[in-house]
Parts: sequence; C-alpha cells; structure tokens
Amino acid sequence: MTLMELIVCLVIGGASAAVACAITGNTASEFVVLSLVGFLGAFVGSWLAHEVHLPALFVVKVGGRAFALLWPLVGSVVLVPGAMLLMRPHHGVAHLDRYER
Repeated sequence: MTLMELIVCLVIGGASAAVACAITGNTASEFVVLSLVGFLGAFVGSWLAHEVHLPALFVVKVGGRAFALLWPLVGSVVLVPGAMLLMRPHHGVAHLDRYER
C-alpha cells in the first residue's frame, strides 16, 4: 500500500465514522475509535477487492493515480456499525436498580 492509498483509506474511514457519530450522537472519544475501525474497514475492503479482482468503481484520480472509492467505503460501512454495537453499554440486571429509583 502506498502512502497515497493509506491517506485515502484514512479519509474514508474518518468520513464514515463521522457520519456514524452524527447519526447516533456518539461522543468525540468514540469518534476516535470509530475512525480507527473505519480505517481498518477501508483497508480490508480495498485489499479484499484487489484479491478477488473486483472492478474499480467510483474511481477518483489523486496525484495521477486512480483510487476506487466503493470498496474501501463498503469495508468501512460494514465494520463501523459492528464496532458501534460492541461499544454500546450493556444494560443488564446490575444496572436496573439505578433506573428504578
């Protein structure tokens, strides 16, 4: 992966995390974690598309090099909601008495 591909994956991961945080109202600290997960998803999506020879869709040229935006976006959109589900607080029996008062 080149430096430019890394930067594109970071931007896509951050953008998908920002959209997810805006929709769900997550905090800034959760945004950092979701951005990292979004980057990982963008990286995995790009790598997987390359490995299975998927066509490059929604191509953007940066610095004379073409980047497919769809597959990193798909990877990021798949992982970010999964991370949000794992980060959500679990309201078990121990938390119920706090709400009953």
